[in-house]
Amino acid sequence: MQPRFFAILTALLLGVLGLGSVAVTDWSPAAADTAPASSTAPGGGAGARPAAVGGAGATPTGDPAVWTRSTLRNKMMAEMDATDPGVALADLDRITKEKPYTVRFCHPIAHELGHAAVKRYHEDFQKVISFPHETCAAGYLHGAVEEMLNASTQPEVDLLKLCAPKNTGPCIHGVGHGTMFVAKQDVAKARDLCNKFTTEQNRIRCSEGLFMQLFGPDEEDEQAKANLPADKLAQDPLYPCKDQPSLFQSACYFYAPTFYLSSHDYPNHPEVYAEALKWCLNGKSNGGAVDCSRGVGSRTMKYNLDREDWAAQQCATAADGWQRKACAEGLVSYYTVNYTDGGAAGRLCTKITNKEMQGYCRSAGGLSGSLD
Repeated sequence: MQPRFFAILTALLLGVLGLGSVAVTDWSPAAADTAPASSTAPGGGAGARPAAVGGAGATPTGDPAVWTRSTLRNKMMAEMDATDPGVALADLDRITKEKPYTVRFCHPIAHELGHAAVKRYHEDFQKVISFPHETCAAGYLHGAVEEMLNASTQPEVDLLKLCAPKNTGPCIHGVGHGTMFVAKQDVAKARDLCNKFTTEQNRIRCSEGLFMQLFGPDEEDEQAKANLPADKLAQDPLYPCKDQPSLFQSACYFYAPTFYLSSHDYPNHPEVYAEALKWCLNGKSNGGAVDCSRGVGSRTMKYNLDREDWAAQQCATAADGWQRKACAEGLVSYYTVNYTDGGAAGRLCTKITNKEMQGYCRSAGGLSGSLD
């Protein structure tokens, strides 16, 4: 073959190959590392499921652009298997701070880490809780206590020992979760276990975990929704709260909105937050409407932690001032559980533009953060 002809042929082949590479190369921009739909979109922010999650690209760190409960759970469990609970919890804390919408499902993931840690360390509870465990409203501690009680042959005795001698609120709350595991979701039996505590304060703390477990065993798991009888709910929308002893009613009403919101598909229907406040009025005659309204505020903040002002606007839809105030107290309650530093309440209040709601937020700034 003549050299000149060979050179021409080679140039033509290279040109064809070059055009082919242009045709098959994806020149579209890489997916941005963004949170789910913005607060301007219906159901956006922390209360909305991200669109097209399966197509989201990875970030430079290898994390998905948008977290789902399953992807975050799988990452945390794998990290704990490869290292220890402290590493996994520290990473979970990082992610929830970078992506506040993940707070909606970080608590049950932390529960799972606690369960797994008890099994890994062969029920050595002191070893299990030796790792920092405040992440995601102490969900790791709750899960660990649940698993310890679930494995106990004498839960009615061991529940008094697990948190001693400090008997901190989060630990007793975790015992409350555990009573429902032991009692197989039987409220009366779980209540009897909570009553083993000798002080009224610890019985109340225990009742908080009990009813959180009843109304929201795992808020992101459709197979683990609260199994409440439809006929009872038809007669009393806030069942079984009015049937509880007075000491247990407050926690019951506070956590009842968890079930209402999940059963009304809150991630895709942001209007249900305002509707939940109206629903709480069913408890007015029984004295439960205030606690229920606080619960709505708490859940609204939990599911919309990345759009605080929008959450406050939902509280502002209540017709009466007492309910708007109660809802604001719930906002502050959850915010200060999630952000445990001393200035958390103040930061929240500055982000609220409605002056009335901002005032309620400031007055609630000293509210105890024991309810998660």
